[in-house]
Amino acid sequence: MIELRRASERGHARHGWLESYHSFSFADYHDPAHMGYSALRVINEDRVQPGTGFGTHGHRDMEIISYVLEGALAHQDSMGNGSTIVPGDVQRMSAGRGVMHSEFNHEKHATTHFLQIWIEPSARGIAPGYEQKHFDAASKRGRLRLVASPDGADGSVTIHQDARIYAGLFDGAERATHALLPGRKAYLHLARGKLTVNGTPLEAGDAAKIAGVAEVMLQRGAGAEALLFELP
Repeated sequence: MIELRRASERGHARHGWLESYHSFSFADYHDPAHMGYSALRVINEDRVQPGTGFGTHGHRDMEIISYVLEGALAHQDSMGNGSTIVPGDVQRMSAGRGVMHSEFNHEKHATTHFLQIWIEPSARGIAPGYEQKHFDAASKRGRLRLVASPDGADGSVTIHQDARIYAGLFDGAERATHALLPGRKAYLHLARGKLTVNGTPLEAGDAAKIAGVAEVMLQRGAGAEALLFELP
């Protein structure tokens, strides 16, 4: 079964310095029909204007993953980490029993376009943690590259949940398949471009909830960048 979530159906917020699209209920956007999917709780597509950002704020008991599409995002946190996230980077912050952080676009003219993803952890009250790794375009071209997993497999960042995140770039005849074991679900978020998923065409911002199928097939891409979440 595939249930589509079109880009135009998402929640939308404008704050001057920030424009955000919410795939699931978040902040002032509340839809009981879209509170998350399995352990996946948040996908926000954010555009942060030059010289602005998220001031210091706190999180608890959530796996927070940042995936930059364009521009750069500066990160500071109460664990002592400071870094800049650029396209190709995957940053994982485990909020655990509590962490403070800020995110800022220091560019003078360029907008930062990124996805903020929250996954509910399998255990609460763990020690906060941080990890950041780079996955170049070649490693994602025409395939699904594992970028986050519960065991850090294949050089992925480690998340505290039995979930896996794959990233892929697809054009033309490039295609990829991903097998789903019985009882596992998938969520496909198309960050940009066009892509066909199990015969269903998607455009930028669209998503598909996938359950009860043995395989996810991605093909007929045009400038496509996709994230596939394999979920319990």
